[in-house]
Amino acid sequence: MTTDKTGAPTTVEKLADRFTISVDGQLAGFTEIVDRDGQRVFPHTEVDEAFQGRGLATILIGEALQQTRSAGLRVVPVCSMVAGYIDKHPEFADIADPA
Repeated sequence: MTTDKTGAPTTVEKLADRFTISVDGQLAGFTEIVDRDGQRVFPHTEVDEAFQGRGLATILIGEALQQTRSAGLRVVPVCSMVAGYIDKHPEFADIADPA
């Protein structure tokens, strides 16, 4: 189980059009996805203001990228938070395509 910066347990779940992150069962944020032609486009990521500063976007995006790799898809980081994550975590650069 992954915890945020406060030690609270987090859960990342893949839905049809997004990955969500919950803290103690409460929805805290999401990153939207659109799958097409072997690519997963990430257009937008958002974390609720009440949960900002706890590292949730980093946890969410990291898990979403790991699941995208496992699914055999490439990443198109339209969202600046996803692009920034890939810049800081070059282990995902090999599956990233230009936005």
